[in-house]
Amino acid sequence: MAKRDYYEVLGVAKDASSQEIKRAYRKLSKTYHPDINKADDAAEKFKEISEAYEVLSDDQKRAAYDQYGHAATDPNFRGGGGFGGFEGFDGFNGGFGGGFEDIFSTFFGGGGGGSRRNPNAPTRGRDMQYVINLSFDEAIFGKKETIRYEREETCHTCHGSGAKPGTSPKTCHKCHGTGAVSVEQQTPFGRIATQRVCDVCHGTGQEIVDKCTTCHGSGHETKEHKVEVTIPAGVETGTQMRLSNQGEAGTNGGPYGDLYVVFKVADSDLFEREGSEILFTLPINFVQAALGDEVEVPTVHGKVKMKIPAGIQSGTKLRLKGKGAPRVNSSYVGDQHVTVKVMTPKHLNSEQKNALKAYGETMGNKVSEEEKNFFDKMRDAFRK
Repeated sequence: MAKRDYYEVLGVAKDASSQEIKRAYRKLSKTYHPDINKADDAAEKFKEISEAYEVLSDDQKRAAYDQYGHAATDPNFRGGGGFGGFEGFDGFNGGFGGGFEDIFSTFFGGGGGGSRRNPNAPTRGRDMQYVINLSFDEAIFGKKETIRYEREETCHTCHGSGAKPGTSPKTCHKCHGTGAVSVEQQTPFGRIATQRVCDVCHGTGQEIVDKCTTCHGSGHETKEHKVEVTIPAGVETGTQMRLSNQGEAGTNGGPYGDLYVVFKVADSDLFEREGSEILFTLPINFVQAALGDEVEVPTVHGKVKMKIPAGIQSGTKLRLKGKGAPRVNSSYVGDQHVTVKVMTPKHLNSEQKNALKAYGETMGNKVSEEEKNFFDKMRDAFRK
């Protein structure tokens, strides 16, 4: 399937600013993150969104993409009007589903003459992911939390060799230490002798005769691991932290992988959040709206007093500066935006009704100029 245009993936215009691209990515990544969205295609969409953002958030990559399209993301691409990906035949895909290397691999079991990777070279361990659930307030103010999870660690008995203590791996009896065996197979070019990775030593050239009783020759053991995580103030659902060397053990002395901590934040009963801005709806009665008042308003930082100006209209937004959420790894703190909602009473006693009637009489059933214009429009609409 052909790749979609990266701008289309993020839903932004081609002249979108870096901030617009970042906002679009944050919104979409929250929606389709596999730990949040359980739809079958969520992981694929999240991967597509991340790939688009990786290119469009980098000025150089974006400029190349704007000029050459998806070809610019090909590791063999050179640009400048040349053949780019033809180097080493890697880009020659003429209907074979791969380059000449794939053809040689299919027929001859090799890499088109390329060198085979040393199986005894140190290899970095796998990365892992851990989801931390946070309350609304915990996400805003941050906290420290100790997490526990199981991971593959270097075997404490054999220290990763896979051999029983006091013994060591021996030269493989099948490949005699080469790590490869000769295999004959029938191909369209005739019967060809090829080399394959040895199925006994898996290319290492060595086999473990006396296996470690703890790891049974793997060099790894599964153990519970714990690490203290300092959660910064201001994280949101989908925010990630990378903890170096907290993933799984490497092989042949390779380093541990990393642990990616993903945060999932619970909703608040009172507030909504847009980045570092907090949103709150304040219900008031029509007396407060008409005469004004000073009220206590809840914020994530505690209750504060706020003045309501006389004559305020329902839907008006007021701002409490510095009462929002902090921005991650920044000294900046957002604001709280208070939307006033004037509540109309549903049940009035006789005294209240009489008071309202008296008020209505003093108004003489007059309406403002703005209201007249509105009713004139309604009248005209019904006359048509």
